[in-house]
Amino acid sequence: METKGSVHLPNVDEEIDPLRQFSKRVLIAVGVLLATGLIVWLDRDGYTDSIDGNVSLLDAFYYTTVTLSTTGYGDIAPITDESRLINIVLITPMRVAFLIILIGTTLETLTARSREQVRLNRWRKKLREHTVVIGYGVKGRSAVATLLANSVPIESVVVVDPDPAAITEANDAGLVAVLGDATRADVLRRAGVPAARSVIITTARDDSSVLATLTCRQLNPEAEIIVSVREADNVNLVRQGGANEVVTSSDAVGRILGLATVSPALGHVLEDLTTSGKGLEVSEREVLPREEGKQPRQLNDLVVAVIRDGAELPFHSPAIGHLVRGDRLIVVRASASFPWARRTEQGSGGGDGDTEPEDPADRPPGGV
Repeated sequence: METKGSVHLPNVDEEIDPLRQFSKRVLIAVGVLLATGLIVWLDRDGYTDSIDGNVSLLDAFYYTTVTLSTTGYGDIAPITDESRLINIVLITPMRVAFLIILIGTTLETLTARSREQVRLNRWRKKLREHTVVIGYGVKGRSAVATLLANSVPIESVVVVDPDPAAITEANDAGLVAVLGDATRADVLRRAGVPAARSVIITTARDDSSVLATLTCRQLNPEAEIIVSVREADNVNLVRQGGANEVVTSSDAVGRILGLATVSPALGHVLEDLTTSGKGLEVSEREVLPREEGKQPRQLNDLVVAVIRDGAELPFHSPAIGHLVRGDRLIVVRASASFPWARRTEQGSGGGDGDTEPEDPADRPPGGV
């Protein structure tokens, strides 16, 4: 039975329905019980009842239950050599099989619970500087896909959703998920919000987003909180609740629809920019050593903004001048789906990190 606030780790083994497994074992145990009772009943003349000497159908199944359970009161016993041989050859193996089924089911249940608890404790110990995604609907799934496409480890993403179906879907995708209401502090604590680096809130209702934002900010004053709201009227309210960034989904979609109507090509480009891993992409990266002292327009990537000392400077700002160490760049560049395109990767070693174009023969007709 699923409880609110419970943590669900992604499946690492083949999915096995525990109820189906338990039902199967119960049916096998009942089958063994019925088969043993039938054997005793057919051989009832070889048994004696200490009460009246006769073995009825009820007596046969009574003897079966006390025998298979290894209780053995002794009031009904085999008296002929044939009955004793049947006990040795048939009933004793059935007794062993019956006990194996019962004990095996119990041990498997305890082992599975212990293994799951060990995995859960290990996960909690490593839960630091992660991202919590509240709401695993269309927006939540898209946010997770974008995080993963930008090299965020899948084990660093935790999903919170009140819908068991969404939790199952998140687990199937390899994500850790917490079932429960994200406006409750205990649920958010189970998701590790107090230790999270960032929180993405994509609930279906703006009032839930406001409450979730307030609770997250109370639990973690330092986390980066990004919230999606439907109505622009609620943006200030969510910001006052502690959100660092607020995205108005209805306005954003409306602007793209309007631009696509005026210029279909522009609408296509905007859609391309918001799709990770395909075509063009918007990315943030550090200035590489080779780029220090250059102007933004001299780089391979198209620079649209420079972040310096926490301030965001648009590409045309005269305050940028030349790039310096510590600057971060917001760039538009070709994604990895265009291997022939010249792009600058975020490197950790020496060199400028530029990816040179491939041989022209490898480019498609009319390539970039």
